[in-house]
Amino acid sequence: MGITTSPGVSAKKRPWRVTFKKQWQLYLMSFPMLFYLLLFAYVPLLGWVMAFQEFRPRFGLSPIGQVMSNKWVGLENFKTLLDNTTILGQRFLQSVVNTLGQSILILVLGFFLTIMLSLLLNELRLTGVKRFVQNVLYLPHFLSWVIVAMLASTALSLPGSGGFLNDFLLKVGIVDRPIQFLADPGYFWGIVAGTHLWKNLGWNTIIYMAAMTSIDPNLYEAASIDGANRYQKMWHVTLASIRPTIVLLLIINIGMLLTSGFEIQWLLGQGVNIVRSENIDVFVLRYGIKMGNFSLATAAGILRTVVSILLLTGSNFVARSLKQETLF
Repeated sequence: MGITTSPGVSAKKRPWRVTFKKQWQLYLMSFPMLFYLLLFAYVPLLGWVMAFQEFRPRFGLSPIGQVMSNKWVGLENFKTLLDNTTILGQRFLQSVVNTLGQSILILVLGFFLTIMLSLLLNELRLTGVKRFVQNVLYLPHFLSWVIVAMLASTALSLPGSGGFLNDFLLKVGIVDRPIQFLADPGYFWGIVAGTHLWKNLGWNTIIYMAAMTSIDPNLYEAASIDGANRYQKMWHVTLASIRPTIVLLLIINIGMLLTSGFEIQWLLGQGVNIVRSENIDVFVLRYGIKMGNFSLATAAGILRTVVSILLLTGSNFVARSLKQETLF
């Protein structure tokens, strides 16, 4: 006979206690990661208060003393960033355009090429060849951006300086004189997208390849019985089975459209191409941190975070409206 207790209390507390008692080892194992997230991801958000101040660091004061000793300016730093009548505002808005342009190019090229490459890798039947090709494709991911920038700078230089791309274009007759890729701002977004593709294309196939391993082989056998050829099985079985993974990664990538990287833009950016190379991260470092204007840098970071959340929420809403997989 069960013990009769107050239904309103026991029904809510007993499952939680029972679950915790059975899984306390899992909760204990997750504690270091939760502590790490709180310390390095959420505690620094307290620094957002600088965006609403004319912040000047003062030595010898506690964090609370730093906050209380600085002048509050409300939304002035945000107005400065969004004012296109000032040079600083124009530079920030141009950096937003550059970030979006570079990110969209990386997303469009990288997203579709990664799926295509994953499908092709999945069709390789010789295991040794498949592993060799995968290892070759993964290797660029482990190179630092400094090395990638140096390789890109050399490849895009003039033929006399080792620029093999110009050398190739001249030999096949596509151009009749060398192109100064890094001196022409019009090429910079493509250079950023190209370096990201070369470095991360193979690595990004890992998630799709992992999703393909979970496809039921009986689906391929059924498709063969129905008369489907190899390309039809790729389209109707493989691609259809990994569609939830594709949708989730697309939502995540759309939420990161205002994050196009920093290293390649900083290392290959020059005065002649600054109109296309300066993205938000470079702007924050150049006009915020290096000039001691921490309030402006923080305000730029907050604007980017807010817009990213809106993009993520909006893309998730569209996916839900289309009855696709969603993040939340």
